[in-house]
Amino acid sequence: MKLIIAYIQPERLNAVKQELYRKEIYKMSVTNALGCGQQKGYHETYRGIDIEVNLLKKVRLEIAVNEQFVTPTVEAVIAGARTGSIGDGKIFVIPIEQCIRIRNGDTGSEAIG
Repeated sequence: MKLIIAYIQPERLNAVKQELYRKEIYKMSVTNALGCGQQKGYHETYRGIDIEVNLLKKVRLEIAVNEQFVTPTVEAVIAGARTGSIGDGKIFVIPIEQCIRIRNGDTGSEAIG
């Protein structure tokens, strides 16, 4: 069992979801996030004052999958999120020690589905 965490550009969310649906991956959690990476933000002028905006809007996807779905999930996120420019995002794959479905007490890979 793995937890895949991906930070992507907000405008690429629909494309990523479509790619995940094509690979039959439907369960995910989506959260708005702020962050900066290699692009380091940008400068903006507001009422004559120069403002440095270094926390950019991102979307955080969390997808828990069984071992056989790790590669298809990562490939789907890359296919949907890639624009070829700086700021496309990052993917982290983290092992899950245990998963429990609250509704009926299923554990392990049965709980992830």
